[in-house]
Amino acid sequence: MESVAKVKMQRVSPRKARLVADLFRYKNTEEALSILHNTNKKSSKLFIKLLNSAIAGAVNNKGMDGNSLYVSDVQVNEGPTYKRFQPRSKGTAYSIFKRTSHLSITVKERK
Repeated sequence: MESVAKVKMQRVSPRKARLVADLFRYKNTEEALSILHNTNKKSSKLFIKLLNSAIAGAVNNKGMDGNSLYVSDVQVNEGPTYKRFQPRSKGTAYSIFKRTSHLSITVKERK
């Protein structure tokens, strides 16, 4: 069995979030949480909340054992990009792209 937790439209670049996602993919949930707590990135706080939600869903809704869970899949997909403009010299505009991400964590139980 597996439990999935998703969050959409998070204001973090997908490229930066994938760096953090690669750190804890295929790890036990306890080890993954300790890695995330010691990672000094914005997306690590988002992944902590998401992983805790996936663990709670697995234990409470699916009846899995909380001690034998591991992170089987982490996906970081690109969301919509907010486009803003900064005025520059001689009446020109400089474009600023504020990127968003869709994050997903799948937790499975080890046999």
